[in-house]
Amino acid sequence: MSISTTSVGERVSAPSSLNLYRAVWRWHFYAGLFVLPFMITLAITGGLYLFRDELDNAFHSNLKRIEVTETAAVLPSTIVANAVAAFPGTAVKLTQPADPGASTEVTVSTPEGKRAVYVNGYTGQVLGSLPDRGTVMWTIRTLHSLKYFGTYARYLIEIAAGWSILLVATGIYLWWPRNQTGGVVSVRGTPKKRVFWRDMHAVTGIFVGGFIVFLAITGMPWSGVWGGKVNEWANGNNFGYPAGVRVDIPMSGERLDDVSKTSWSLEQAKIPTSEGHDHGQHVETAPSMPTDHMAMNHDHGDEMTAPIGIDKAIARFDELGLSAGYAVALPTKPQGVYSGSIYPDDLSKQRVIHLDQYTGKPLIDMSYADYGPLGRGLEWGINVHMGQQFGLANQIVLALACLAIILLAVSGGVMWWKRRPKGSLGVPPMPQSKRALYGLAAILAVGGIIFPLVGASLIVMLILDLVVQKVGQKHKTAS
Repeated sequence: MSISTTSVGERVSAPSSLNLYRAVWRWHFYAGLFVLPFMITLAITGGLYLFRDELDNAFHSNLKRIEVTETAAVLPSTIVANAVAAFPGTAVKLTQPADPGASTEVTVSTPEGKRAVYVNGYTGQVLGSLPDRGTVMWTIRTLHSLKYFGTYARYLIEIAAGWSILLVATGIYLWWPRNQTGGVVSVRGTPKKRVFWRDMHAVTGIFVGGFIVFLAITGMPWSGVWGGKVNEWANGNNFGYPAGVRVDIPMSGERLDDVSKTSWSLEQAKIPTSEGHDHGQHVETAPSMPTDHMAMNHDHGDEMTAPIGIDKAIARFDELGLSAGYAVALPTKPQGVYSGSIYPDDLSKQRVIHLDQYTGKPLIDMSYADYGPLGRGLEWGINVHMGQQFGLANQIVLALACLAIILLAVSGGVMWWKRRPKGSLGVPPMPQSKRALYGLAAILAVGGIIFPLVGASLIVMLILDLVVQKVGQKHKTAS
């Protein structure tokens, strides 16, 4: 996808510079050819997801929005019981709203799968349900990450992110002013002319390039290979909790991410076990009816502690200062815990508390301040990436960046279509000295070492390029 309006020879006169220019141009074309469809898809889905709360509230207003009344809210245990009565199964999570005009969400595990049941917190009325994570914006999110299409499709996102950085780097080199009188920060011509699309592509690219790199890097933590490995390394130990946080307590085999949506830094975090579960092996917690249980007796006749129930657990979380709008993962086993978590726009208020289900004692209480330096940095980047860190301004700026990325991709496609010879892919010419091409590939290999999937794709692309060259030479010889 060239951004040149004159011949390469006119723009770059020295042979060495011409060879380097052609090599960069060729790799910029390949990067654009691969990344262009992903850029458009990611920009559209990402731009929409920036306004997930607003759009979900509009699409699912009958489930998510309720009338605010002066009456006192019903007990959490009543809300959970009503949800389970309407959709039989086991309640596994309760999410209380921070907004008084929003409904309470209860996640119920049914024989057909998990469902999100919405309940009016003032009246206890069940408003309806959706499949868990079945809102419009959750669908957009899974499309954005390609998770919708399975694990291997997600690998493509990781590769596309790396290639988009390559696209920006080579694009800046091609944009760099070389005696041209326009197309640096202004657009010449009309849409009928190729120079218009060249300038539109170049000028848009130079302004939005920084956003592309930032979004690519901050999106990498969700990638299939690199993100998973860095996540394990950043956490520092098998429990997933940063160094310095007490984890010398019994831990279960479950991860926090398995029971409740969590931050990237805590995806590997294991859930502790209630300290009293050894004495309560015959106590069956019933989150579907989470009222306070009467004391039960051990086989040897000893009195044992009964589960505190969801009402007392909520009161305990409030007492500990967990910010409004938190979710509570409910214990489903005798050794289970109540896990309260909140991930608001304000990073400093991120917090996870695990309560012993029998005593209400906090087993782990950790906030954003407890994350390691890498964890804090990555969480900040993720928060900005999702349009949360700086409120509405964050959403608007990134939405404009998404629109610019779409314009960049479309203008690059139109420019290529107008430039390419009929019946040909229009690959930019090879440098006269292939050493420039190989030298550039060697430099790019450094990035490939950091991002293995990107490095593998670079090797594949280099091999394909060599094959294309040989086929082209054979056609020339035959003709």
